[in-house]
Amino acid sequence: MKDTLKPGATARMEYKVPANKTVPHLYPEAHDFQLMPTVFATGFMVGLMEWTCMKVLEPHLDPGEGSLGIHIDVSHIAATVPGQVVTVDAECTAVGGRRIAFKVSAHDGIEKIGEGTHERMVVPWEKFTAKVNAKAKAARQAPISHGKA
Repeated sequence: MKDTLKPGATARMEYKVPANKTVPHLYPEAHDFQLMPTVFATGFMVGLMEWTCMKVLEPHLDPGEGSLGIHIDVSHIAATVPGQVVTVDAECTAVGGRRIAFKVSAHDGIEKIGEGTHERMVVPWEKFTAKVNAKAKAARQAPISHGKA
């Protein structure tokens, strides 16, 4: 990672919420989610916040690097309906080597819908991909568990 990233760096994203980013679409196989209103799902809001933090990092990464979300602590305080535009603001608050901290907030044009903190770790993609591939291989070879301890 370049040494250009400093606390105070910001990014803003605007996203028009489509119907497929609402609670019933989060886990279509979950019956309880199907019974809920068609409002912007917390899980998708979190993803949008992460994406905005990635935009803060983007110009400061070296070739072959990316970042992984490692911690999220956010509130989701208001419902947003499809068609509304959500604006997410992210600000870098600390740079600790490869560990980067952010303050995030989201607004839907009427009211604040969420806010909190997020942390990302900058990683070399090749090394991370090798670890994931090794884990996938181990998972394929692991005996089947039936959930009994």
